[in-house]
Amino acid sequence: MAGEGFIVPVETQASLKKKTAISRSWMLLDYSGQGTILDLDKYAIMSRVPINARDLRILDPLLSYPSTILGRERAIILNLEHIKAIITTEEVLLRDPLDDNVIPIVEELQRRLPPVDACCQGQGEDEEHPRAPKDVENEFPFEFRALEVALEAICSFLDARTRELETDTYPALDELTSKISSRNLDRVRKLKSAMTRLTNRVQKVRDELEQLLDDDDDMADLYLSRKLNWIFFTYQWASAATVHGEDDVEELEMLLEAYFMQIEGTLNKLTTLRDYIDNTEDYINIQLDNHRNPADSAGALSKFWNCLFVFVFFGGCYIWHEHPIYLE
Repeated sequence: MAGEGFIVPVETQASLKKKTAISRSWMLLDYSGQGTILDLDKYAIMSRVPINARDLRILDPLLSYPSTILGRERAIILNLEHIKAIITTEEVLLRDPLDDNVIPIVEELQRRLPPVDACCQGQGEDEEHPRAPKDVENEFPFEFRALEVALEAICSFLDARTRELETDTYPALDELTSKISSRNLDRVRKLKSAMTRLTNRVQKVRDELEQLLDDDDDMADLYLSRKLNWIFFTYQWASAATVHGEDDVEELEMLLEAYFMQIEGTLNKLTTLRDYIDNTEDYINIQLDNHRNPADSAGALSKFWNCLFVFVFFGGCYIWHEHPIYLE
């Protein structure tokens, strides 16, 4: 699951400027992966998807909500950095589908949302597909296929940003170690600030996954298909059909753990980078102290001789005053 990845474009300054404008553009992806771009305001979304205005505010890019994965009665609210989506059992509403960082996610959803049996139908009836029955039997429900794409995308995105930061920072630290200058110090200071911001972003995603893994009830809320089946079944059928699976979250737990380990690895890279920066700063401070010490020693010696001269001068004057020497 976590091993499959796709190319994540570099975050550009132009894409960041788009956050200053409110976009009402959403991509609707259905069960077969077909996508349609819609222009929807919040009232149109709430009439289409059973969520309230408070949940919808989580997806507002101007409010800067932390990373969130919420399970509601018939929808999953997903806010992971630039990935802002509403997932149901039959469709995905994805915000800002034309954003440079969101386009690869749209393409991956279109590829992986269709069920396995639908993918096999277009390959000819005469062909044998020995693995298809097993894949269909063990296939994730629709909402988990969409959730996996989003988790894979955000983990790949943050890991790519971390690798870029490592590529810039380690050579800059080595250069600063070999030559201490204002230019190198300023460059490392900016890279350290970028590292701190990125660490906070990675930490928020990691914490959200950890919180989900620690609460079986929260994970159970994400089983939209299971809850929908429970509603449609009669109580007699439901008690028999769901008694063994109603509280079973092992399938989702394995999915979340895979991406938790991946984002944990990214956070470990940033922790190692921070330690390297701190060690370099300690080394630079020692070098600067060594350069300052000779000057401090010379200043202290000069003050000593000045004090000695003043003591001898005034001491001599006192002795001469008390015991004057008359020259014949």
